Amino acid sequence: MGSDPQYVKYPKLSLAQNIFLLSNSATSKSVQEQNLKTLQDAITEDKMAPLYWHLAHPTEGILNTVGEGTSQRPGNKRPGGISSIVGKKPTSKVHFPWDEKLYESLKSENSKELEEFEKEEQEATEKAGETEIQAAKGKRAEFWARVGDKDKAISSYEAVFEKTGILGTRIDLVLAMIRVGLFFGDKLLVKKTVDRAKALVESGGDWDRRNRLKAYEGLHLLTTRSYDLAAPLLLDSLSTFTSYELCGYSTLVTYAILAGSVSLKRVDFKQKVVDAPEIKAIVGSHEEKLSALSGAISAGPGADDQEMEDATSTTPKPSAFNLAAVEHSLTEQAEEQTVDFKPLSSLVGSLYLGNYQSFFLALAAVEDMFLSQDRYLWEHKGWFVREMRLRGYLQLLQSYRVVGLKNMANDFGVSVDFLDRDLAKFIAADRIPCTIDRVKGVIETNRPDDKNKQYNDVVKQGDALITKLQKYGQAVRLRGSERG
Repeated sequence: MGSDPQYVKYPKLSLAQNIFLLSNSATSKSVQEQNLKTLQDAITEDKMAPLYWHLAHPTEGILNTVGEGTSQRPGNKRPGGISSIVGKKPTSKVHFPWDEKLYESLKSENSKELEEFEKEEQEATEKAGETEIQAAKGKRAEFWARVGDKDKAISSYEAVFEKTGILGTRIDLVLAMIRVGLFFGDKLLVKKTVDRAKALVESGGDWDRRNRLKAYEGLHLLTTRSYDLAAPLLLDSLSTFTSYELCGYSTLVTYAILAGSVSLKRVDFKQKVVDAPEIKAIVGSHEEKLSALSGAISAGPGADDQEMEDATSTTPKPSAFNLAAVEHSLTEQAEEQTVDFKPLSSLVGSLYLGNYQSFFLALAAVEDMFLSQDRYLWEHKGWFVREMRLRGYLQLLQSYRVVGLKNMANDFGVSVDFLDRDLAKFIAADRIPCTIDRVKGVIETNRPDDKNKQYNDVVKQGDALITKLQKYGQAVRLRGSERG
């Protein structure tokens, strides 16, 4: 039976989101101040001296607004990759105050904890066995992850990993390193550690850790704009999600909806997003939520994943519909500020039903409320909005050979000039097979003839094969003449 996951408490990824919102110019002043207080409380509670220094120090802090320190000079590197938490140039709307006395107090507390860890390790080395030594080293690794020192956290986790033989614990250590990379926005580190985790899981990881890794990998792919690869992993994770150290369930649903909307074909989009009970339970209407919670079967691929049957663990599988995760999400929403998922629901419904004016309005709302307010999504928001507009255009145009330019503009609720300019960009990039006739005021689609295309491909490939055979024949004749 698979063991319970370890090393899941730190780092707290929600703090990285607080830092992002604090530095985000699209965030209101009140929200920034709220996130500032949350961050200050967390730094004090968890004694995060390294993180406090790199965020708030007058000359080295990435959130300072003085602008006179060495950190503002070109070519100066911030230690530990901390600046990647912010993701872009910090705004000056909210100042993160520096308190020298607080910093010294935090440093002192950190030193005391490290001394205790050192003493515990020495006692374990002298009096106990390898298990106790590893436990003491694990506490040190979690300490560095807690206080926000990326390099020391990774090296400490690696030290524990080298001396650990239990596969489940090794996977947990690598997952912890992935979260450290996600916290600090180190995509290269995350990619390497995800690959390590996949290799470990394939060597005999239990069912629970296999499913946890799907959410980790899906989130990583989301940050690298690989939405087509992220979508099946995120949607599959909905029915088996237990990785609350990574994000909340409703947040995972949001990521799955966005990835699926931009990448899935219409049939898969209908099955895995539009009709998925896990998604309806979070973003659907009141009736849809009740229907989903009544025991509907999951529309996600995780419901009948045959691959899981080969896992070595005998851990029992949860039901196809992840009721526990949905209840956990509803509890989170009740305790925190309720998120309005109507724009996401409208985006999905209007795209599938072809209500393009509502689709564009929902897309704008999603950009403001979700894409611009999430540290994993904001970097790709321009690309996402552009790809979704393209998807809407293609969906309408594929049903017609000729469409009136004005009629199409009315369908999308935009001006003729905007539609003309927007379509022209996609046409020039060979993303939409059509031409615009402004004189006649129409759009003519150029549907590819599949049969003629297949015929031409066969002719080209046949010509290439004949040429290769001729060259081969000439080479054989030459070799024969040399022998003669």
